[in-house]
Amino acid sequence: MRFDGNYTISNSAKIGKNVKIGRNTIIHDNVEIGDNSIICENCIIGEPVFASYYDSSYANPKTVIGANSLIRSGSIIYADCIFGDNFKTGNIVSIREKSVFGKNCIVGTQSDVQGNVTFGDYCRLNSHVQIGSKCTFGNFIFIYPYVVFTNDPHPPSTELIGSTVCDYAQIAAGSVILPGVIIGKHSLIGANSLINKNVGEYELHAGNPAVFVCKVNYIWSNENKRPHYPWPYSFDKELPWEGKNFDDWLSTEEGMKYEK
Repeated sequence: MRFDGNYTISNSAKIGKNVKIGRNTIIHDNVEIGDNSIICENCIIGEPVFASYYDSSYANPKTVIGANSLIRSGSIIYADCIFGDNFKTGNIVSIREKSVFGKNCIVGTQSDVQGNVTFGDYCRLNSHVQIGSKCTFGNFIFIYPYVVFTNDPHPPSTELIGSTVCDYAQIAAGSVILPGVIIGKHSLIGANSLINKNVGEYELHAGNPAVFVCKVNYIWSNENKRPHYPWPYSFDKELPWEGKNFDDWLSTEEGMKYEK
């Protein structure tokens, strides 16, 4: 380990060009941090997994953080995780082992990702989100504050079943997603909903327990004087179709990759 009085970096870590590391941060074995990234104060990157406490032959798995990423203060990222370019966290985020995130993803303040999960590109988790292990997420998914994804159908048990969320889904604040459900493409989950069954594509489900309300294209926007959903036609901030027509972007080489 290299210690300069401000932070500690393993000799086996690979730190890219122009990377900034804050005080009291620890970078463990086999961590790779891409160019132009910022790791703020009091972070732990590549935290050894449970086996490290008992296995004398333990070797820390690789952890990769893509270029131009920002890990804010107090965050802990366990070993054996992969993050694409432009990954960002809020403060005091915990991400457990075997988590995979695509490019341009955000995990908000005090969120907890329990590991063994997969996210596509451009996913945004707001603050205080909890993701149970074995969940799978597509691209362009927004999850709002205090949403909880559960994974144990008969607690307590060892039979963990994650949920699947498809591209462009929106999950509003305070919702609870029960194990094993599938949330369809371009769907919308209303605030404080309990999702205990599958949600079809382009559907709004809301309530406790949630029920089908309508197709999302029936939801009117008073601001734009037209249907608000599917939302990519109404919102483009920091998304690849920003300043463009969504359909035009879908017809580009980049857009077609997401439609496969």
